[in-house]
Amino acid sequence: MDLKEIQNLIKFVSNSGVAEVKLEMDDVKITIRTTLEGNSQEITYVQQAPVAQALPQVAAAPVAAAPVITAAPVDENAKYITIKSPIIGTFYRKPSPDKAVFVEVGSTIGKGDVLCVIEAMKLFNEIESEVSGKIVKILVDDMSPVEFDQPLFLVDPS
Repeated sequence: MDLKEIQNLIKFVSNSGVAEVKLEMDDVKITIRTTLEGNSQEITYVQQAPVAQALPQVAAAPVAAAPVITAAPVDENAKYITIKSPIIGTFYRKPSPDKAVFVEVGSTIGKGDVLCVIEAMKLFNEIESEVSGKIVKILVDDMSPVEFDQPLFLVDPS
C-alpha cells in the first residue's frame, strides 16, 4: 500500500462519518480514528511489520504477537540485575543464523560484552552489557519482538 492509497483511505473515512477503521493486510496495519465533533481526523498509527528476508527461519515462521512474559516473584530475583531492551525491535541471540549464540545461561560476561542483537528498521543493533557477572536467565525467546524497556536478561553481579 503506497502513500497515495493511504491518503485516499483517510479522506474516505473522514467523509463517511465512521468513528474508527482498522485495516490489516500482509505487512501493513492501519488504524484511522475520526472524532465526530467537528469531524477532525486523527491518525493513530501506520505500522509496517518487519520483513526478514535475510533469515530463512524467520520468513517461514508466521508473524505473531509479542509473548507474554510472566515475572518470577520479586524476592527471588531481587539480587539480580535486569538488563532491559533499549529499543523496540526483534530480539536475536545470534549474529546470524549460522553463527553461535552470544551468551547462554551460566555464561560469565564483562562490561561491554555483546549479549544479543535487536533489529529495528532493518538495522541490527548490538546490545552490550553495562555490568559484569553471570547470566542467570534469558527472558526472551530468539527471534521474538521486544518493546522498549522490556527485560531481556537476569545477571548475577557477584
